[in-house]
Amino acid sequence: MEHYSGTLSPEAANVSADLLERLAYATTETAPLVAGRRTFFNYRDLGVSDATDGRMRAQVTMATGVMQQTGWHYHVCETQFIFTLRGWIDLQFEDGRVIRVGAGESLYIPPGLKHNETAISEDFEFLEISVPAKMGTIPCEPPEGLKILG
Repeated sequence: MEHYSGTLSPEAANVSADLLERLAYATTETAPLVAGRRTFFNYRDLGVSDATDGRMRAQVTMATGVMQQTGWHYHVCETQFIFTLRGWIDLQFEDGRVIRVGAGESLYIPPGLKHNETAISEDFEFLEISVPAKMGTIPCEPPEGLKILG
C-alpha cells in the first residue's frame, strides 16, 4: 500500500473534508433506534440516509417479540434489498410463492412487486437497503385467486 506523506492542496483538502464529513460509521452504541414502517419491529438507523442526502437508506430491522402480517403491499422505490442477520422471515408474493429468507441469505424485491410478510422468528434481524431512502409503501388488495396464508 502506498502512503502519501505530502500536504494536500487547498482544493483537495476541501474535497477530503467534505468526503470525511459524509463518512457514516455506525455501531450499536451510536446508531439510534428510529421510527419505522411497522410498530412490531425496531429499526436502527445506520446513518446512510444523512450521508447520501436521502439517496439511499441502510437500517437494521429487529423483531420485538410480536408478529403481525404486514398485509399485502408494494413499494415505490428503485431498490429494496434485505440481508438476514439472524432468524428468518416468510414472505408471500403475488404469484403465490412463499420464500423463507434465513440467516446469511438475501432477497432483492423489485419495485412494485406485491408481497406480504407472513411470519418471522422471534430473533429475526435483517439489514435493509433502499434507494431512495424514503421508500413509499402502498397497501393493496391480495392478488385475485391467491390462497392467502396466515
